[in-house]
Amino acid sequence: MDFYKKLLEILEPNWENEIILKRNEYLVSQTEVNTDLFLVEKGSLRIFIDDGVEEHTIRFGYKNSIITALDSFITEKPTKFYIQALKRCHLKMISKKQFTQLMQASQENKKIWEELLQNFVHQQIEREIDLITYSPQKRFENVLQRSPQVFQEISLKYIASYLRMTPETLSRILKTLD
Repeated sequence: MDFYKKLLEILEPNWENEIILKRNEYLVSQTEVNTDLFLVEKGSLRIFIDDGVEEHTIRFGYKNSIITALDSFITEKPTKFYIQALKRCHLKMISKKQFTQLMQASQENKKIWEELLQNFVHQQIEREIDLITYSPQKRFENVLQRSPQVFQEISLKYIASYLRMTPETLSRILKTLD
């Protein structure tokens, strides 16, 4: 992910604000318009939706992750997501306006942004295939292979939600690894 390293280099002198969140504090809430982009310097967060019955974890952010309420970032309309700190977090923030200006500043920057978006779409496709096609065991294996850091940063309760299984099912899968 050389492009990601380049993106962080471009952004480094351009962050507009620093934010500290306490554990369980919300960075973004459902129905809010939030078009900012964030870099996680320390801590971990989850992006989730709440359907009124259950919370469904969609994504995680941890050290060196860029996160945003992507629906709101793109459409500039209220988001359907919540972004919540799972641990105390230190974040850097850049507005969509500033970020867009940076990405439009050169062909190289445009290419880096395009690669980031393509990578994100590819990750989402892999996740959809996992959820639709594979058993809980295989979903676990795929996430472990793609993102082993998630198991050091995130509690099993939220990983189970992300994998669309109960914490008990995840616990049984983990016991087979011993």
